[in-house]
Amino acid sequence: MPIELRTPGVADLPAVNGALRDWQRDDLPLQFHPGDLGWFQRFGAERTARATRTWLRDGRIIAVGMADEPDLIRLTMAPDLAQDAELAGRLAADLGDPARGVLGEGEVFVEVPNDVLVRDVLHGNGWQLDEEWTPLRHPLTDLPEPSLRIEVIDADHAADSAAVQRGAFPTSTFTEQRWQSMAQSAAFADARSLVGYDDEGRPVASTTVWGAGAGRPGLIEPLGVHRDHRGKGYGRAICHAAGIALRELGASSMLVCTPSSNVGAVAAYVSAGFEKLPLRRDLGRKS
Repeated sequence: MPIELRTPGVADLPAVNGALRDWQRDDLPLQFHPGDLGWFQRFGAERTARATRTWLRDGRIIAVGMADEPDLIRLTMAPDLAQDAELAGRLAADLGDPARGVLGEGEVFVEVPNDVLVRDVLHGNGWQLDEEWTPLRHPLTDLPEPSLRIEVIDADHAADSAAVQRGAFPTSTFTEQRWQSMAQSAAFADARSLVGYDDEGRPVASTTVWGAGAGRPGLIEPLGVHRDHRGKGYGRAICHAAGIALRELGASSMLVCTPSSNVGAVAAYVSAGFEKLPLRRDLGRKS
C-alpha cells in the first residue's frame, strides 16, 4: 500500500496520541513521546494539529512528526518499521522537499531517534549532525519522599504552576490559560501536573509528568525551580516527586532529555538518580 502524508485535524489528535503511546518502550532509544504532544497543546488544539504530520499506510499511522519550531520537526515511527526502507525513503523525501509542507525553505532541522534507517538516508542526502542532546532515564526505584509539600495541580490552582514555570525559564510564555489548554489534550489523561511548596507555602518548583500507559516509560516535560529559590535541593525534590507520580501511574521508568550543553541540568538529573543514555544528535539541512 502507498504511504500517505496527512495534516491531522483536531479530531484526529487522540489517534495520534494513541499511536505515540503504543510505540513507547524501554528497550528502544528515546523517541517523540505523547507527553511532547500534550505539552505542545498549551498553544491550543488547532495549532497543535497544524504543527503535526502523520504518515499512514493502509489506514495505520506509521510515523508522526511535529514542528516544535518553524524550522524544527520532531519525528518518530512505529518500532517495527524503524528499518523499513520504503518508509525511510518517503520520510526523507518529504523532509527534503519544502513543497510537501513538512519543513520550509532554508536551514531546517529534524529530531529523530537513534538507530533508525531514516537517519542514514538523510545523511546520504547531505544532512549534517547538529545539536547534541543527553537523554536520561530513572528506574523509579530509590525514590525518597520529597522534602517539599507536593500538590497535584488542578484547574483551580493552575496559576501556581504557570508562575513557577515563568520564574524558572526567563523566556517562558506559560500562563494559566495555557495550562488549561494543555490539560485538555488527550495525553493529559496519563499526566500529572505537580507543584512543590516550601515551608512558607510558596510555590517554588513544578513539573508535569506524562505517562504512556502501564509498563511503558513516562516523560518529564517540563521541570523547573523558580530562580528565586534555587540552591536548596528543590530540583531533586521535584524530580523524586515526578518519579513517585509516574510510578503510581504504572510507568516502567522516567525519561527526560536536555541539551548536552546544559551541563548543570545534566548533572542535576544524574544527582537525582537518572542514568545517561546514548547521546543523540539532531540533523540539519543548510540553506
